[in-house]
Amino acid sequence: MWEFLKQLTDPNSIIQYGGLWLLLLVVFSETGLLIGFFLPGDNLILLAGILCKSKPHLLGVNYITMVVLLITAAVLGNLFGFWFGYKSGDMLFKKEDGLIFKKKHLVTTQNAYDKYGGNMVLIIARFLPVIRTFAPILAGAIKVNFKKFMLFNIIGAILWIVSLTAIGYVSVILFPSITNYLGYVFIVLIILTALPIIKLSFFKKNN
Repeated sequence: MWEFLKQLTDPNSIIQYGGLWLLLLVVFSETGLLIGFFLPGDNLILLAGILCKSKPHLLGVNYITMVVLLITAAVLGNLFGFWFGYKSGDMLFKKEDGLIFKKKHLVTTQNAYDKYGGNMVLIIARFLPVIRTFAPILAGAIKVNFKKFMLFNIIGAILWIVSLTAIGYVSVILFPSITNYLGYVFIVLIILTALPIIKLSFFKKNN
C-alpha cells in the first residue's frame, strides 16, 4: 500500500503506468474530491506538457487534444467539489480532524476568500496546492452564485492547464535535455507553489 501511495504521488509513475486516463482522473480528483489535496497536480500537468513533446507515445494524443481533456477534467472536478460543498458544507465546518481531513485546510481557503474575494480565489486557487481542492467546496458551502462560479471555474481551469502544459511543451523545444533534470524542476515548482500557502496560513494571525 505504501509503495502504491508513493507511485500515486509521483508524476512520472502516474503517466508511465496510467497514461492519459489516470492523468485526467488525478486532475479531477485533486480539484473535486476532498482527499485529492495530496495529489501532485502542478507537477503532473507540467510533466504532461513535457512528455507530450518529448515522448508523445506515452499519452497517445496531440497537445491540443490533451489540453482540452485536461481543462474538461479540471472544470468537472471543481463542479463536483461545488456540489459536495453545497450539500455538506455545514457538516464540514463541524467535522473533527481525521487522518485525511484537516479543518485547517478549510481555514486557509477561507483566508484566501477573505483576502482576494470569492471570484478571484477560484482562479488563483488553481495554482495553489490544497487551496485548489477546497476552494470549490467552500464556494458551494457558502452558496456562491452558480453562474459566476462556473464562469470563474472555466477561466481558472483554462489558465491553469494552458500555462503549465505550455511551459512544459516549450521547455522541451528550447532545452531538449530538460527531461534529464525533471527532479530539480519539480523541487523548484513545489517551493514556488508552497510560498503563497505559507503566506496565507499566517494572514489571519498577522491581521
